[in-house]
Amino acid sequence: MRRRRVLGTGAGACVLFTGASVVWRPAAASGVAPRVIDLQGHRGARGLRPENTLPAFALALELGVSTLELDVGVSRDGVVVVSHDPLLNPDLTRGPDGRWLDGPGAVIAHTDWAELRRYDVGRARPGSRTAQQFPQQQPVDGTPLARLAEVFDLVRQRGAAEVRLSIETKISPLRPELTLPPEAFARAVVAEIRHAGMAARSTVQSFDWRTLQLVQALAPEIGTVYLSVQRRGFDTIGAGQPQPSPWTAGLRHDDHGSVPHMVRAAGGRLWSAHHADLSAEVVAQAHSLGLTVLTWTVNDPADIDRVLDLGVDGVITDHPERARAALQRRGWPLPPARPRS
Repeated sequence: MRRRRVLGTGAGACVLFTGASVVWRPAAASGVAPRVIDLQGHRGARGLRPENTLPAFALALELGVSTLELDVGVSRDGVVVVSHDPLLNPDLTRGPDGRWLDGPGAVIAHTDWAELRRYDVGRARPGSRTAQQFPQQQPVDGTPLARLAEVFDLVRQRGAAEVRLSIETKISPLRPELTLPPEAFARAVVAEIRHAGMAARSTVQSFDWRTLQLVQALAPEIGTVYLSVQRRGFDTIGAGQPQPSPWTAGLRHDDHGSVPHMVRAAGGRLWSAHHADLSAEVVAQAHSLGLTVLTWTVNDPADIDRVLDLGVDGVITDHPERARAALQRRGWPLPPARPRS
């Protein structure tokens, strides 16, 4: 018999991991109390520490999250590197000489790990958009880029046996020259997860659904999360377009009628949507299709309350402390905090 455990619940529902599968079940049928939310620390705890760094992940664990959300690329010599951007971001990066980069820096896929490790990503450039967006973010000077393997090590060292990792492949079908091709990218991430023995506690997420299709074929024991956004300036779905979106691995929105139906047709079980794209009706439809519904990136307390009211199963946020406060006000279970010993 396959081992089953509860990950979290949505409105009147519970989410169970059964080996590689993620299954949504009505709470009444399972006997599990509803409203256990998967609280995901976006890039660790970006609102409070420099994004995608070990200090940010450590703080998220101290505050108490159920999942660490992070982004990865792959270096020229095959190291899986934690970074949101495929090239070094001048608003986040200082060189070995301590000076801010003058412009976009080295492309991760074209640079060896030993060189990448020399850069400091421990604070946001003063006056930059990131610094303005996150005025509470505390710098940690001298912080280098991290390897995915180091995040796995941190979770083990903190004894966070139930904390999961949601690992986003930062790859774009519009800029193929900036990263490895989808198959090589997917293989590198799968190999790192398997090497760490973390397949049962990891999911791979992406806006580029090609990598998710590849992970499903290469490693069915690793869950996949289908990211989507339908906003002006960034739309990965292309509703009403005659051709499939380049992001959706050949699936055309109008052939399926909705994003949840697209995700289900792709073999997905977890869907992560921009919070402004969600309504009670679309969340209910996704649940009726057996999907777990996550939402990103929700920072404003009013938005956190709104998506919880919609019945989502998980919230991805730069401010885990705000999401915890919302759950506490409702009397809903909180992930355990893991203070530094």
